[in-house]
Amino acid sequence: MSTHEVTNQVPALTAREAAADPALFEALHRERAGWAEAEVRELGLRAWDEPAREWGRLANEHEPILRSHDRTGHRIDEVEFHPAWHELMTVAIEHGLHASPWQDDRVGAHVARAAKLYAWGQVEAGHMCPLSMTYASVPVLRVEPELAERYEPLLAARTYDFGLREPTAKRGLLAGMSMTEKQGGSDVRTNTTLAAPTADGSYRLTGHKWFTSAPMSDLFLTLAQAPGGLSCFLVPRVLPDGTRNTFRLMRLKDKLGNRSNASAEIEYEGAYARLVGAEGEGVRTIVTMVNATRLDCVIGAAVGMRVGAVRAAHHAAHRWAFGAALIHQPLMRNVLADLVIESEAATTVAMRLAGAADRALRGDPAEAAFRRIAVAVSKYWVCKRGPMHAAEALECLGGNGYVEESGLPRLYREAPLVSIWEGSGNVAALDALRAMAREPACVDAYFAEIDAVAGADRRLDAAAAALRKELADPSEAEFRARRLVESMAVLLQGALLVRYANPAADAFCATRLAREGGHAFGTLPAGTDTAPLLARVPGA
Repeated sequence: MSTHEVTNQVPALTAREAAADPALFEALHRERAGWAEAEVRELGLRAWDEPAREWGRLANEHEPILRSHDRTGHRIDEVEFHPAWHELMTVAIEHGLHASPWQDDRVGAHVARAAKLYAWGQVEAGHMCPLSMTYASVPVLRVEPELAERYEPLLAARTYDFGLREPTAKRGLLAGMSMTEKQGGSDVRTNTTLAAPTADGSYRLTGHKWFTSAPMSDLFLTLAQAPGGLSCFLVPRVLPDGTRNTFRLMRLKDKLGNRSNASAEIEYEGAYARLVGAEGEGVRTIVTMVNATRLDCVIGAAVGMRVGAVRAAHHAAHRWAFGAALIHQPLMRNVLADLVIESEAATTVAMRLAGAADRALRGDPAEAAFRRIAVAVSKYWVCKRGPMHAAEALECLGGNGYVEESGLPRLYREAPLVSIWEGSGNVAALDALRAMAREPACVDAYFAEIDAVAGADRRLDAAAAALRKELADPSEAEFRARRLVESMAVLLQGALLVRYANPAADAFCATRLAREGGHAFGTLPAGTDTAPLLARVPGA
């Protein structure tokens, strides 16, 4: 006889259910990229389909391997990836999730790319890193027209061409970034890598970089000390004559999450490099790349929240306890609805930022000013909320959520990354303060967005008035930076939800602005209508 009959287990989530994302598609049309809806829907379906989910699992279970030398003892400095990684990258590149918008003149091209990144990123987070860096490298290279002319078409090409070869001989390229050093971290001005000019106009770099993500990329933007000060350089892995640059992979990092993606310590041993921008202007030159990748951090956090909310709601819809499905039990509905509120707010602001980026790149100064401050505050807060959200989503599955097969442990380990990458919490908060001090138009643009819904919600109005008072007080601004930036981010999210009549708007304003809820998820006030919120995720 069988020892037991299997009951009360949750069926697999169907791709069609999971890919239905009202907040994403509403924003896609609102930000003038509705023409991309069919492709975004296709990627969402593929991300939740079984083959892609298996690629994500395999790519994380079979981590990259460093091959420093060949069998004869010669240095090769290569990283070997599981075939599943290459499958993920192939789909992403074919759909233009990297640099393709830079060569697409359609209005909303950068919004479409953000939506596709959001949809496909739900399958696996690690491979989003080289896509993001490749996207962000193009505006930096445009500082040097000769470099842009040579490499931009290949960076934007929709062909994934893995392997170390001379860049212009390949069908498609990926770009990385190598900035931090062990003695400085975020304080890149303390970098000690040296750049020596040569007679032919190139430079030779010597130094050690503590974090270099995706080291099998073809080109890298890096910082080094030239005679004129800290400068930005382009470093190819393979030289024009086909020989390999002296770009040494010392070891791969053993990371908390993001394990499918290789991150390395590297050494330059007289590595060939080309100057990008003027000597001494390294930070100013590369900050364009940093700001673009910060937008992708916000998108990545929103992706994680959507995955967590979907998986938690699906489990609750099919799991029974104490005589009823979890989804019908009041306290669980409170928790799930609160997770959806946070997810909707993250998605809405991420897509608004993508729209601002698209319009700023087309010459809109107001949108450029808004993007400057809104990306900074959202990078701080939305990314900060990700780990809390992942932990609560995991808990909705109970012990099942603590098991690797559920996919929630991987989501949980991944969640802190985007808050650390491209400037951890303090760096992001202080950057927002600098933006406001140096570019007053940013503050005007921010409040123009808030004032667009003035009078629509008393809690919004009260929060806006309180924030204006806080910003007018210069005392101990740096000490108060996190609180100030948090307030700005939450107010912006609330204003957008109200402006676009999102079902989460009322509960968001009640709990995040008026503080009518508690500190944990699942503390929405009595009387909150959870039905329209849970209708935004499958299974409810």
